[in-house]
Amino acid sequence: MTAQTLIEVEHLSRYFGPIAAVNAINFELRRGEVLGFLGPNGAGKSTSMKMITGNLAPSAGRIRICGHDLLDQPKLAKAEIGYLPEQPPLYRDFTVDEYLQFCARINRIAKGHIKTAMDNAKQRCGLTEVGSRLIGNLSKGFQQRVGIAQAIIHTPAIVVLDEPTVGLDPIQIREIRKLIRDLGQEHGVILSTHILPEVQMTCDRVQIIHRGKLVFSDDVSNLNERMQSSSLLLTLRNPPSAAALSSIQGVSQVEVLGPNQFRLLHATTRSPAEAVAEQSVKNSWGLCELTPERKTLEQIFVEITSTEQHTEAAA
Repeated sequence: MTAQTLIEVEHLSRYFGPIAAVNAINFELRRGEVLGFLGPNGAGKSTSMKMITGNLAPSAGRIRICGHDLLDQPKLAKAEIGYLPEQPPLYRDFTVDEYLQFCARINRIAKGHIKTAMDNAKQRCGLTEVGSRLIGNLSKGFQQRVGIAQAIIHTPAIVVLDEPTVGLDPIQIREIRKLIRDLGQEHGVILSTHILPEVQMTCDRVQIIHRGKLVFSDDVSNLNERMQSSSLLLTLRNPPSAAALSSIQGVSQVEVLGPNQFRLLHATTRSPAEAVAEQSVKNSWGLCELTPERKTLEQIFVEITSTEQHTEAAA
């Protein structure tokens, strides 16, 4: 484990009876990165987060937090973790200040440092102006901010956020995403979500969990490369035959979508768009549309999980 590695998970598993909710997963979290833990509902995300934060015992495997084994040295390991579960642990009848003071005390912050810790958490989470307000009277977005503030009040090395934007409106989602990116500059952050664009907009690295197994792990930049255009959407007023389109250099396959519309498949490294436009003008095909199609995260997710299912079936 390197000096910058905050979490090291080895062969982590959790069984509920005969069902493997999490099946021998391995990964690391480094300081200064936001790791997206992505998967559909029921894939094992929340179970993994509960084990990493010490709220659920693993059936097998090992978790090291900042060099401390979570099972052998739980107090030292948990002191380095801030956790926002899917249902934030808020007391609605407390004011924001009362609640954060309570959180500071249970995190064993020295009495003389509590106010400074509260002020820092409120400032980072945009709560400075609402300290005297009841949590129950705040919007869902501000309640999520309070939940994140309690997770970072003791300045942990690691912040674990489980579905932090569920139920928020678009403006609130944008604000929470910015807050997560800011946290990632100083902490190591794990963001568990089933919302695919969340990962692309917020994370440095992404892991996809499916049926309890990690089926994908890579940088978001490499994931974006997989989303590069590999097809063109073409609409012509006077279209030729599909065979004529197939003969254009760089076109590997033609899909007929309608009387005047086609999808032209090609290698991601080279688009035949220029050649298609040239042939269209030369042959008076009446070019109406020529649009690159990018793979969506949804398509990539389906491809990855479908491949995994086919592999299991073959085995």
